[in-house]
Amino acid sequence: MARMTHPETVPYDHGMLDTGDGDLVYWEVCGNPEGKPAVVVHGGPGSGATPSWRRYFDPARYRVVLFDQRGCGRSTPSVSDASTSLAANTTHHLIADMERLREQLSIDKWLVFGGSWGATLGLAYTQAHPERVSEVVLVSVATTTRAEVEWVTEGVGVHFPEAWAAYRAAGRPRAGERVVDAYARLLADPDPAVRERAAYDWCRWEETHVRPPGAQLPDEFGDSRYADPGVRMTIARLVTHYWRHAAWLGENQLRDGAAQLGAIPGVLVTGEQDVSSPPDPARALAANWPGCELLVIEQARHGLGHPEMSGAAQAALDRFARR
Repeated sequence: MARMTHPETVPYDHGMLDTGDGDLVYWEVCGNPEGKPAVVVHGGPGSGATPSWRRYFDPARYRVVLFDQRGCGRSTPSVSDASTSLAANTTHHLIADMERLREQLSIDKWLVFGGSWGATLGLAYTQAHPERVSEVVLVSVATTTRAEVEWVTEGVGVHFPEAWAAYRAAGRPRAGERVVDAYARLLADPDPAVRERAAYDWCRWEETHVRPPGAQLPDEFGDSRYADPGVRMTIARLVTHYWRHAAWLGENQLRDGAAQLGAIPGVLVTGEQDVSSPPDPARALAANWPGCELLVIEQARHGLGHPEMSGAAQAALDRFARR
């Protein structure tokens, strides 16, 4: 069980941010209206800001902003609809949305808390707007380089050979085509049945590589969210979209840019047993980031499910609440 000791909270404010180009981004605020501002950057891409994120923050000390990134969760239009274009859904659009939301809420600086894909977006935002970030706490750190995408879509198959073979076969890649590109093509197929099957197979693979090697995958999805075809389509479309473009970032851009973040305290929490987002990117970031603290949890894998992972994240947030 994850170690979250703060009480559940409910938002005291919420709304829809008009991005100006057709998207409406859902946001909510909870905790203390006079507290230290913090923003939650969810993973996926496409997972949405679930209520569990709120419990990492002391509601007496923090003013916590959560938002659903473009096209997912309560934001509209949803990319679960095949007619919703992904053209205006890039890392740079999401960074602009975060900055627009900060301005709308009259926040001068906020702490950035994110995980997995949220670590990529959180870092990209921090490097674009360092003057607006007070501290950074990231878990299951990924930087979405081309090398990382190749690993999580192809290389990690060495740990799950049967599941990877089934996932690759279902993607039906053409000669010379990467598996991630093959799935993106299937997810854009005019036949709804082809799209739905591709989303199902992609999400089965997602569940496989976030589990430790050797773990038994249930016949159906272990994550109850995936029982919803709309959620499967949202996550599959967004993940393949962002991964195949390596998040529209230069290779090692985030690693190299960390050298300029010495004035911003950071804590990186990663699992030694995480085969989905191995600890190497976190180690490289910490080596380049003066004053950054790296915590590698020996028995943990991907996500905040391990009590030492969630405990380390909450401890960092509790400590920064006093700054």
